[in-house]
Amino acid sequence: MNTLSRRGFLAASAATLCAAAVPSLLMPVRPARADGHKVITAGKRVIEVKGKAANVFGLHQADGSSGIVMNAGENFRVRLKNLIGEPTVIHWHGLTPPWQQDGVADISQEPIPDGGSHDYDFPLARPGTFWMHSHFGLQEQLMLAAPLIVRDPDEAGQDVQEVVVLFHDFTFRDPQEILAELKAGGHDMSAMAPAPAPAPAAGGGHEGHNMSGTAMPSGQTSHDTMDHGAMGAMQMSGQAAGQMGGMSHLQDVQYDALLANDRTLDNPEIFSVEPGGRVRLRLINGAASTNMWLDLGKLQGKLFAVDGMPVEPVEGTRFEFAVAQRLDILLELPKEASAWPVFAVQEGGRMRTGVVLAAKGASVGKLADMADEDFPAVGVNLEQRLRATKPLSEKAATRKHTMMLGEGPNYVWTLDGAMHGQDKPLAVASGDRFELTFMNHTTMSHPMHLHGHHFQVVAVNGKRFAGAVRDTVLVPANMGMVTIAFDADNAGKWALHCHHLYHMVGGMMTSMAYAD
Repeated sequence: MNTLSRRGFLAASAATLCAAAVPSLLMPVRPARADGHKVITAGKRVIEVKGKAANVFGLHQADGSSGIVMNAGENFRVRLKNLIGEPTVIHWHGLTPPWQQDGVADISQEPIPDGGSHDYDFPLARPGTFWMHSHFGLQEQLMLAAPLIVRDPDEAGQDVQEVVVLFHDFTFRDPQEILAELKAGGHDMSAMAPAPAPAPAAGGGHEGHNMSGTAMPSGQTSHDTMDHGAMGAMQMSGQAAGQMGGMSHLQDVQYDALLANDRTLDNPEIFSVEPGGRVRLRLINGAASTNMWLDLGKLQGKLFAVDGMPVEPVEGTRFEFAVAQRLDILLELPKEASAWPVFAVQEGGRMRTGVVLAAKGASVGKLADMADEDFPAVGVNLEQRLRATKPLSEKAATRKHTMMLGEGPNYVWTLDGAMHGQDKPLAVASGDRFELTFMNHTTMSHPMHLHGHHFQVVAVNGKRFAGAVRDTVLVPANMGMVTIAFDADNAGKWALHCHHLYHMVGGMMTSMAYAD
């Protein structure tokens, strides 16, 4: 039983794609050069999932703990050692370092070879709930990820217990085999089925429909270079979706379990809490491809930050939770000595995981790994309700772009009609107020992540509002549109991609390059 959430968590991964040649302007791998760094070692480990051993990787400090806890105002002085048996590189998701320390293979850094190490050193400007994960091949699927918590020193005296939970979707299968099957199988319209009826959900809504198969091809190309055939394919995709009642595909990878801090509900992590106390949940959706619902059960929570950035509080018991997003939720626990499970449930289904908050002496009963009802698709209901407490300043956009999200046969996913490797970087100049609209012509939603910046959600499906500041936003399927705005204040070359791992590896990734 744990009393502190700053304890170590997990991370792991294996099975990568081959490293491509890296341009010479990237930050080269160099040996550890100085003392005083926090040392994180990427190494091998074995965990147990439903009674079976699984070989995975982990990101560990010398004391065996996983993840990093620091304070805003400090420098992120970290030495990453690679002992996993293959190259890797780790991205500091949600931080805004100089671009060559962002940890993205082929864009900002050469992969670290097995046995090598690399030093990072940059200031931590903002507190928040962030995370770190592999940005190389398919390593993230096998959980090469860990929490990265930056605390606010001004909150040090608060009487609030922290509980940090990293959720993941887990498979015993080799991710390379999964990807190969997706590419060989194409898209299966016959697997489409209506979504389950939505349950009442305070704090979040629902959107879309469930499917058990793979996504339907649309074959569109860039809106700037689209030929008549591509335009027809795009229109067919939209028409087909409309004829099928707005059908959308929720999962294209079937998982053996969902994990919370490495565990299933057969043996959940139990946090010791005080009745009547206050708990801050720092929750991270580290799944490779599964959007989730955060289900507080009998507890009422107050959501006050997303992706590490503060929002006006939203109260509820269920909250939408897309891949790579984070939720900070404040709980006022009941005064009776009891046990309170906190669940994460897959969208469009019942598979779940979770942790338990338990008062001393409370009985923790057996918890089913399936919810009592199907949960609906994760959509943008909650997104449209969120309001930033520190929004961007009022300023007209100096540059705008509409980016088309596309799909094609053989598991091809594109941005502006191009797969990664054939794409053209999105141009930006320092000082720009950039408005970027994602238009989704595919039958799946996409959690879009921009590196090195925090953006504000300013429109959903054309409706303007001053939404949350975050780093990852879900773009709904079937012509869904989300507009984000950000200030171009961190020069360099930055990754921009769908955080569904198989979509990203299937091509849905590009970069944003400053002209100066």
